Amino acid sequence: MIDGDTIEIRATRVRLFGIDAPEHDQLCHDRHGERYRCGQIASNALAAFIGRQTVACVEVDRDQYGRAVAVCSAVKVDLADWLVRGGLAIDWPRYSKGDYAAAEAEARAKQTGMWSGRFVEPWRYRQCIGAGGRPDACSSDANSGTRQGMRPSEAH
Repeated sequence: MIDGDTIEIRATRVRLFGIDAPEHDQLCHDRHGERYRCGQIASNALAAFIGRQTVACVEVDRDQYGRAVAVCSAVKVDLADWLVRGGLAIDWPRYSKGDYAAAEAEARAKQTGMWSGRFVEPWRYRQCIGAGGRPDACSSDANSGTRQGMRPSEAH
């Protein structure tokens, strides 16, 4: 397991299509405002779910790093859908065109995983780190007006 949205199959890295999971060092806030390693939790949960099961992938694209981007499943369960439905990753509409929007809406309504607290979208976190931000500062959404169970970009 590489991280919450990238797996390795026979030494080949595969990025799960249409979703974005928190980075390995990214922090989120739980329902009590306490920070936790949401990226690490997503990665560990996916590894535990897959276990020793066979993973089948259908490549749909290649990313800028040359990795396969694929729809992957284990025991006939779409791994991306499973992650999003569990609140461990979010739909990435830029790429998914909404394929996982219903799963995300379900997780949000149930306040599952990251939706039980506050978080910064993984793509915004990476932008902040790329601009020289510290992981703790880039994970912080305390000044964004974020409300519980909402992404910072949705807060008004």
